[in-house]
Amino acid sequence: MKTPSKVSGLLQSGLIFSIVNFLTGVGNLAFQAVVVNRLPQDGQYGDANSAISGFLPLLGLVSLVATFAITHYIAHYQTIQDHDRLQGLILGCRKFLFWLTLGGTVLVLAVIKPLSLFFNYNQSVMLVTMACALLGLWGAYVTSLCQGLGWFKRLALIGFLTMVLRFAFGCGITLHWPSAETMVLATAFSLLANLVILFWRRELKLPGRPVSPWGREFTHYLIVSSACVIGSYCFMQGDYLIAKKFLPRLDNDDYNLARQLAGVLPTTVAPLLTVFFTSRSGSRSGQAVAEQMKLLGIYVAGLLVGAGMLYLLRGYGVLMIRHHRSPAAETIIAQLALPMVFIGLLQAVAFWALASRRFRITLLYGGLGVLYWLILFFLGRSVATLLPAMTLVTGLALALVFAAWFTTLWRRRRILQT
Repeated sequence: MKTPSKVSGLLQSGLIFSIVNFLTGVGNLAFQAVVVNRLPQDGQYGDANSAISGFLPLLGLVSLVATFAITHYIAHYQTIQDHDRLQGLILGCRKFLFWLTLGGTVLVLAVIKPLSLFFNYNQSVMLVTMACALLGLWGAYVTSLCQGLGWFKRLALIGFLTMVLRFAFGCGITLHWPSAETMVLATAFSLLANLVILFWRRELKLPGRPVSPWGREFTHYLIVSSACVIGSYCFMQGDYLIAKKFLPRLDNDDYNLARQLAGVLPTTVAPLLTVFFTSRSGSRSGQAVAEQMKLLGIYVAGLLVGAGMLYLLRGYGVLMIRHHRSPAAETIIAQLALPMVFIGLLQAVAFWALASRRFRITLLYGGLGVLYWLILFFLGRSVATLLPAMTLVTGLALALVFAAWFTTLWRRRRILQT
């Protein structure tokens, strides 16, 4: 078993992960630039992107919840160097994830058709998305192990390979069969990059007996992880489905183009939160805390600088992807910059609360995420109402979560002083 990373390498891991993730994001935007001009200009681009960025993550929420919960426990025993317990836990989590993945597969098969009809996806897009969702469920296990064991560089490598496969396969297949279905199919093919974990299979062949992760604490944590994951989905990706259901097809194309560019803002610095979450799940004292605060500081600075660049360079970004100006898309990007910052800050507080076991803040975040999505569902019937609602509600949600965060820190400080 690989020895745990030193605390001093935490910041380095976060920065390397972010740099590779940035290059991965550039490659994904290059894929968008190639494909958008090949697809028929009848709304298929918006259909494909909303399926990939909105519908597909919805189908994978179950596995993502398990990933967060298991990451916390694997990271804890990895940090305290309890190798015997760690080995048994990894073996037990494999069994747990296997059965969870089977259950998730059945769930996807059961709900995909009614959800597709509700959000107006045609049958062919539905079938390709289903295949993509099933591959994603099995790939979630790879993410759990890499995050829990601190394999951030390997996780970055998998993400980069995913982008390369998507770009190569997607550019090839859309050249001959340009459609929303083939664009989604490229994402499904790219998930095969998770097979790279087979190169490290010897490091995962652990002796010992499986130790079940189930217990009162794990069950509690699984429930709270659900709130964090659902809240993050509603804030980060739920608007794709709102746009798909209510916006005209051509307006949905413009919205998805702008949303892809604006979404780069929180996703580029997201690896810093991944490293932060794994580290804080294992240790909340000593030198680790100082390194974790540095990560959060860089994360916030990255959000703010990125928002400014996004606003100033929005015209160039649209021109780079679509190869011609689009005033509608540029206007949408300008209005998305601020809510993307709010959403990124909300995620930072939620990850801190979850890793620190401040479960009330996490539950508040999850509840606000669901409320946010419901408000968008009732108000977001056009671009003119959707964007102001996103800004207003994310701003109010951020104020509430920050208030809860500062209250928690203030109470803790009073307890320590007494």
